[in-house]
Amino acid sequence: MPMRPLTLHPDRLFPADSDIRAITRRLYDSVRALPIISPHGHTDPHWFAHDAPFANASALLLQPDHYVFRMLYSQGVPLEALGLTPVSDEGAAKVDPREAWRILAGHYHLFRGTPSRMWLDWVFAEGFGIDVQLTAETSDVYYDRITDALATPAFRPRALFDRFNIEVLTTTESPLDTLEHHRTIQSSGWKGRVLTAYRPDPVVDPEYEGFRDNLARFAELTGEDTLTWQGYLAAHRKRRAFFAEHGATSTDHGHPTALTADLSEAEAEALFARVIRPDVSPQDAELFRAQMLTEMAGMSVDDGLVMQIHPGALRNHNPHVFARFGRDKGADMPMRTDYVHALRPLLARHGNNPDLTIILFTLDETVYARELAPLAGHYPALKLGPAWWFHDSPEGMRRFRLAMTETAGFYNTVGFNDDTRAFLSIPARHDVARRIDCGFLATLVAEHRMEEWEAAELAHDLSYALAKKAYRL
Repeated sequence: MPMRPLTLHPDRLFPADSDIRAITRRLYDSVRALPIISPHGHTDPHWFAHDAPFANASALLLQPDHYVFRMLYSQGVPLEALGLTPVSDEGAAKVDPREAWRILAGHYHLFRGTPSRMWLDWVFAEGFGIDVQLTAETSDVYYDRITDALATPAFRPRALFDRFNIEVLTTTESPLDTLEHHRTIQSSGWKGRVLTAYRPDPVVDPEYEGFRDNLARFAELTGEDTLTWQGYLAAHRKRRAFFAEHGATSTDHGHPTALTADLSEAEAEALFARVIRPDVSPQDAELFRAQMLTEMAGMSVDDGLVMQIHPGALRNHNPHVFARFGRDKGADMPMRTDYVHALRPLLARHGNNPDLTIILFTLDETVYARELAPLAGHYPALKLGPAWWFHDSPEGMRRFRLAMTETAGFYNTVGFNDDTRAFLSIPARHDVARRIDCGFLATLVAEHRMEEWEAAELAHDLSYALAKKAYRL
């Protein structure tokens, strides 16, 4: 089979109408080179602390990216064959990363029409200068070109951070993390801003694996008695302060639902006594998570950390994959999610505070116009995060803007964040978001619903300023 060229059309993702496309080009040209604000994600701070070369193409682009390996798994490719390490790797065969890459190359047609295909093609063409498509026949060409480049200084993590014009990047750590990598970054003299965010799920969710052991570690780190309600809350305050000292401006909460509660002191204390027992009921676990969202909002009022709520995923849906490989292996599934009733206790207490920022995300697109846009269009504390996870896609972004804008406007949203573990997809994702937003704005201009100078201001804000302001960066 002949090698086919890999080209990135300059008008990709722009509207097909020639007049609107021309407006889109002008708007996009005004924002394409803006610095990247990446205020929420899951890249590894170790990369930037030690600036060691990435090992090879598979280690960089295949194994960290659950968007990629979940598609391959859906077509019957074992995760072991891709080089993913089982939780207990005793007796597991080591996989040649070149062979893992050949599997990706041989199955690359599976990604046609998906965001992963756009992101990866951007990385191949813009990142590594490759001009032929990835196929089984070009697999070794790709692997060698990428792996050889990664051994050079220009492709070290810090050099790529600077090359992609990233102004600030935020990772996400548990309260049990010592933040040693962030300390190394801060003391290194490197100018790149890599911050952390407080993700308390392991010590907030009674159904999280090892919850009781996590509380013991929480106590060791804080010197508080985390088996008492007051000591437990004090431990959170101490760790939040510790994270803020290391640059954190936000917290993040990945609860199954958006349920909140506002219990009395006595009720909360009695609930805590129940959830620390090994036989905690699902009802008490859910009520405790609900109460802790309200507690965390109160702490954000005190310490100024921006609060992010990411509900609506049934985590680890595939028990076989979870038992063998652990969390975050592409088996989380979206669920229907209520916000109007669920958030009311928290909002009754804190939603009218303009100094508090709570950023809401959803995997349930049916709530965009019905629930989220009206909520954010009313409560001063609420802002809407961008189209997230399964909906971080061209059509997902368009649906988000179409459903949200008329009720919430643009300025009750927070621009774009990439929420990725795959480092090199960050600039690719931001480029897609800028293209889609410019196309949406150009349509409003063409329909005479706003002036082009207004659209240019909005393009700048959606690409850069809103995220910087909302996350206090």
